[in-house]
Amino acid sequence: MARIGRFRSEAAREEYLRAYAAMEGLWPLPSTVSDVPTAYGTTHVRRSGSGAGLPVVLLHGFGGNGLYWYDLVEGLARDRVVVALDTVGSAGRSMQTAPLGRDADYGAWFAQVLDGLGLDRVHVLGESLGSWHATLTALHAPDRVASISLIEPNGVFVRTPVRALFRMLRFGANPTDEGWRRMREWLAPGTDPTDVELACMKAAQGYRTAVGWARPLKDPELAAITAPLLAIYGAESVVSAPDAARRRLAERLPGAEVEVVPGGGHGVRGQVPDQVGARIARFVGQHDDSVPAER
Repeated sequence: MARIGRFRSEAAREEYLRAYAAMEGLWPLPSTVSDVPTAYGTTHVRRSGSGAGLPVVLLHGFGGNGLYWYDLVEGLARDRVVVALDTVGSAGRSMQTAPLGRDADYGAWFAQVLDGLGLDRVHVLGESLGSWHATLTALHAPDRVASISLIEPNGVFVRTPVRALFRMLRFGANPTDEGWRRMREWLAPGTDPTDVELACMKAAQGYRTAVGWARPLKDPELAAITAPLLAIYGAESVVSAPDAARRRLAERLPGAEVEVVPGGGHGVRGQVPDQVGARIARFVGQHDDSVPAER
C-alpha cells in the first residue's frame, strides 16, 4: 500500500524545521515562497529570478529539499525564473495528504503545481532521485515539459549496482556520525557540505519518506520521452553505471545528450557546480522554443 510521508514525532518535525530555517540562509538570491495546494497535499515552493526564458523547476534528491539547489540557482536565474520545490512525500515544508501510488501521480502532482503557479511549460531539472521524478513528469505531463536535465540519474536508465544498494541500506540502519563521514567519502567524494546542510540531512532521518524509488525505464517508456533530455554523470559514480547508461541511451534514445564528468562521483554537482550549472544553462537556453514532439 502506498504511504503518506510524515515525521516520526513532533520533536523530529521541530528539529527538522530548525535545520531548514538555518539552510535558508544559504539561498543567494531574493525569493518568494508559497504553498501550492494539490490533490496530494500542499507543495512548498521557492521562486527566484526573472527574465524571458522559460522557467526551470528543480526537483531535489533523496533526503533533500529545494534549498539544496543554492549553489546552482544564481547561474540558472540570470535570464529566467527558477522554481525550487520541496517534493511531496519527502522531508521539507510540503505537507502530503494523499499517496503518490502510481508513476502517473507524479505527473498529475507536477501539473497541479504548475497550475497553481500560473506556469504553462517549463524546463525540469532533477538530481539523483529527483531525476526519476523529473523523468516521470516528461512521461506523464509531456505537454508541460520543454526539456529535462538529469544529474546522476541512478536507477533510471540502468539498474543501480546491488552492492551499492546494500551499502546504503546498511548505513540507513545505523546512521552514526562516523557512518555519515564514511558514506559521504564513498558516495560523494570531493564534496564539502556546510554544517547547516549536514544538520538538515541528519534531521531528515526523522521523516518517514514516501517518494518511491527509481526503476529502469522499459524500452517503450524511453521511446515515449519526447522532451529534449540531458543526462550528466560522474565518471567515477558508484551508483549510476554511467558507461552502461550512456550506451543504452545511445541505442534507445539517440537524441539524448550525455555528459560524463571525468573524476566525478555521485556528488558531481557539489564537486564542480560551476561546470554542471553552465552545462545545464546552455542546454535549457537551446530549448526555450522547443515544442512537444508527436508520439
